[in-house]
Amino acid sequence: MKLVPLSDRVVLKQLEAETVTASGIVLPGQDKEKPQQAEVLAVGPGGVVDGKEVVMQVKVGDKVIYSKYSGTEVKMDDQKYIIVKQNDILAIIED
Repeated sequence: MKLVPLSDRVVLKQLEAETVTASGIVLPGQDKEKPQQAEVLAVGPGGVVDGKEVVMQVKVGDKVIYSKYSGTEVKMDDQKYIIVKQNDILAIIED
C-alpha cells in the first residue's frame, strides 16, 4: 500500500530517538521524548489552500523538524507514519 498526500500535506517517517545524550547519559525508555525529526516520504502537490497559493518547499528524502504535537499518526504495514501540513514543518536539516 502507498500513502499519497493531498493538497499541502506531507507524509513523514519519524527518525529514531537518541538513547544517549551528547554528554553520555543513557535515557531510559519512558523518559524519552517523542522525537521531532523525521524523513519526508511523500509530498502533496500544493496548489490553492484556503484561497492562498501553496508552493511545496520540501521534497522526498529531506530530513525535517516538525511541531511536536502536530499531524495525524497512521499505521500501515506495521510501520508508523505521520501526515502533517507543510506549515507544521519548522525546518529542513542540511548536512
